[in-house]
Amino acid sequence: MPYDNIRVRFAPSPTGPLHIGSARTALFNWLFAKATKGVFILRIEDTDFERSKEEYLKDITDGLTWLGLKWDEFYKQSDRIPIYREYLEKLINEEKAYPCFCTKEELEEERQAMLSQGLAPKYSGKCRAIPPEEARKKMEGGDKFVIRFKTPEIEVSFKDLIRGTPKFDTSLIGDFVIARNMDQPLYQFAVVVDDMLMKITHVIRGDDHISNTPKQILIARALGVENLPYFAHIPMILNSDRSKMSKRFSDTSLREYVEKGYLSAAIINFLALLGWHPQDDQEVMGLEEIVEKFDIDRVQKGGAVFNAEKLDWFNSYYISHLPAGELLKEAKKFIPEDWGINEAMIESVRTRLKNLSELKDVLAFYFNLPEYDKELLRWKEMSDDDVLEKLDDVLKLIDDVAIPDFNKESLEAKIMFAIDEKGRGETLWPLRVSLSGQKTSPGPFEIMEALGKEETERRIKLAIDKIKK
Repeated sequence: MPYDNIRVRFAPSPTGPLHIGSARTALFNWLFAKATKGVFILRIEDTDFERSKEEYLKDITDGLTWLGLKWDEFYKQSDRIPIYREYLEKLINEEKAYPCFCTKEELEEERQAMLSQGLAPKYSGKCRAIPPEEARKKMEGGDKFVIRFKTPEIEVSFKDLIRGTPKFDTSLIGDFVIARNMDQPLYQFAVVVDDMLMKITHVIRGDDHISNTPKQILIARALGVENLPYFAHIPMILNSDRSKMSKRFSDTSLREYVEKGYLSAAIINFLALLGWHPQDDQEVMGLEEIVEKFDIDRVQKGGAVFNAEKLDWFNSYYISHLPAGELLKEAKKFIPEDWGINEAMIESVRTRLKNLSELKDVLAFYFNLPEYDKELLRWKEMSDDDVLEKLDDVLKLIDDVAIPDFNKESLEAKIMFAIDEKGRGETLWPLRVSLSGQKTSPGPFEIMEALGKEETERRIKLAIDKIKK
């Protein structure tokens, strides 16, 4: 589907950290903008002054930056209060909205009365009957009020690029609140004013917003908007059994995934496939490749399954393919500062990692050889003398290896050439255990390169002493 002058927006509220589900919404907007040569706007919806926090705003911008989703324009609704007041005044003056002075107690009484009659609760429209001049005097006189929109009883439909043409009967809605006062607009109103003035062409958001759409269309029409944006409501995230997504994942902040050691490339790749798939069904894709393949028409209607194991698979893949220097840089964020890790250490464990937070435990044996029982040094039915012989042979083989040549390739070539093919386990098992002190660990040659010649010899000698005791 061809588009011109595309303008989309990601509009989070800074009332909490950026969640993984919201990050997916941001990604889909960004991908659509880039795939269509459009503009991606970050709009912070912070008119909830009590709950909006600067720390959450920073979390949102940091998260998008970490993902590589750079925005083209930036706005904060708190900077736009005079604009909203102007359009509230416009609707009131045109008698398309009105101040409501009903108390909470009165509204609750109305609600209970409707429920007792088996009716869906909605506002009765009581304050509609107040003459505009009288209502204005009450407002200016200090009476507490909210602003309600006069909802016409019509059928509203709209074009949704994913869900077709949903239809709504607005007689079920009633006159809804669009502002707490003249200086505190609510979401339903502010979002329409902003989309109108920012010339948003496509509203891409979660399908939990579908019920908001008819209200926003009514407001837009009342403000004189002729060309509504296209809507695209992306599917909700589901558990692996296709039940509604548990908060354990969907309410997890992006920051938590960062702190657990997930790479941004893995998160991007995983989120892109939550509800969308390319025509060729390719799975592993970098951000630029996803942009090339992205088509909003290929976003599915049904729920997107959050498969944590698949996310781990993506992360393992990207860890295993990250250039050594970059991986070392990332790894240093997850281990003690005084650990002098090197590329050889990282290379020895990279294929064993699901996420980088595992590094501290996986690499610990390099810096503190754990206590282990000498029985662990035995390969099958080996005797003490057999273990001693094999370890002593290795010491002799590496004795004349120069430090500059003390690397995985040369060590493997030298030792493997010298040992009998049928007895490799009898040499390599005790060697690996002597170096790591663990039942499972990287291979001995990777460990030897990472430790260096001096520490390698020291650990083999410690194993020899353990057997002799």
